[in-house]
Amino acid sequence: MAAGEVLDTAALIAWPLERMRGSFVVPSQRAELYRISPDREMLLDAIGLEWSSPGPDAITRASDLAVTTGDMAGLSPVDLELLALAIERSATLVTDDYRLQNLCEKGGLPWLSVTMEGISALWSWELRCTGCGAVLPSPEGPNSSRELGECADCGSALRLSRKRG
Repeated sequence: MAAGEVLDTAALIAWPLERMRGSFVVPSQRAELYRISPDREMLLDAIGLEWSSPGPDAITRASDLAVTTGDMAGLSPVDLELLALAIERSATLVTDDYRLQNLCEKGGLPWLSVTMEGISALWSWELRCTGCGAVLPSPEGPNSSRELGECADCGSALRLSRKRG
């Protein structure tokens, strides 16, 4: 049984304040929210959100899941923390992020969409060179820049691709 809800930043922006009362969020979302909607960020202190950071065991479990599915390269540090907090609290993750929804499905975690319909299929991902097609191992940590680097063999850009077969 889920114990509450962990809200991603889309929920913090889109949902009515009363709907969010008592939900869990991670402190690193403050900077993200301030960048997107400074007025909304100021309002959130008054509604009784539970600001909490996941422990190292939950971060490890979330990281292992994301590496296994190949989703790690597409996760931001905030995304990884939200997933870890949902794991730690046995909570429902509220997100419109398809990658996080995919991870919840693969990890057996409950999730809800904020404003969109949500995923309809499960995918696994791989880090692939756009030039020579080489498949590289999934990174061990989240990607804060959205730049995935270059192939060590041919120098072409790397991108996340849906895993074949």
